[in-house]
Amino acid sequence: MNTYILVINPGSTSTKIAVFDKDEPLFEQTLRHTNEELATLKNIDEQYRFRKEVLLDTLKEKQFDPAKLDMIISRGGLLKPIESGIYEVNNQMIEDLKNSTLQHASNLGAMMAKELAEELNIQAYIADPVVVDELSEVARYSGHPNFPRKSVFHALNQKAIARQYAKQNRCKYEELNLIVVHLGGGVSVGAHQAGRVIDVNQALDGEGPFSPERSGTLPVGDLIRAAFSGEYTKEELLKMVVGEGGMVAYCGSNDAYKVELSAIGGNKDAAMAYKAMAYQVAKEIGAMSTVLKGNVDAILITGGLARSEYLVDMIKDSIKHLGKVAIFPGEDEMKALAMNALLLKRKEIVTKEYN
Repeated sequence: MNTYILVINPGSTSTKIAVFDKDEPLFEQTLRHTNEELATLKNIDEQYRFRKEVLLDTLKEKQFDPAKLDMIISRGGLLKPIESGIYEVNNQMIEDLKNSTLQHASNLGAMMAKELAEELNIQAYIADPVVVDELSEVARYSGHPNFPRKSVFHALNQKAIARQYAKQNRCKYEELNLIVVHLGGGVSVGAHQAGRVIDVNQALDGEGPFSPERSGTLPVGDLIRAAFSGEYTKEELLKMVVGEGGMVAYCGSNDAYKVELSAIGGNKDAAMAYKAMAYQVAKEIGAMSTVLKGNVDAILITGGLARSEYLVDMIKDSIKHLGKVAIFPGEDEMKALAMNALLLKRKEIVTKEYN
């Protein structure tokens, strides 16, 4: 018997969609949106309706009847902090997404999913959005009560890889202590204790290792002095932290593969920047091992940059004494979302209520 699942993953200039039959994709496609098209859309309502129509046109081109769908699952947006899990999209969630102080394309997914699901008389869900927050109370302390630490990280991929590792080793995710490292445009390192991420660096714009385009933790006094120097606007400083920080600031490129080739080819600046990124990632892994009090069943390295043996080998050389290291190159958000929906369909997990 077929189980058809529509997966929606909006990005800033594209919308990835896929239809799965159980755990096998019937098709996946990235729908590109030009800057000219997006510029004509005045508000968030016009954005998600435009993308929804493009999605429906694509299903028609693929000769797939939406009426066959059993459920829809979307990437989650920048909601208020919530526990890990799968959530049915409800009116409160839509309201919070529309009024979020942080606007991101991921906010559009649940809106598209809910409207389409209502038309088809089925359910719409999200799973493990970036705002998953399972931090221990002590981990929330930063050093000043005005600036509590926040949990913003690659929750969907980290959780999916942790469950995959547990399944491969014939045990439950909730029985393990893991350090999961996502290496991509951003870098997040999470301490997973018995199924909960009790500590993780704020990977969006806050702290942790630098990445191909994010600065990670910066010397806060120097940053404050730069902010009041009159040399930079607020927007310029924010770009230093996200978009123009990290590797692109040191090497002029956020293409890690190009920087790696340059480093291997003898470029000393590229080699040092790459080494420094590996150093900072390894240091963060070491910090998370102390969070788990040295009781680490495995360290899992995933994300696009996990394909780089050059980078991974440098990290492994510094952390091999901490425990077993397993590599899961790349990331597959579409399949991770589909697997969450399938687990729900099989009643292996239950939905949580967003309120």
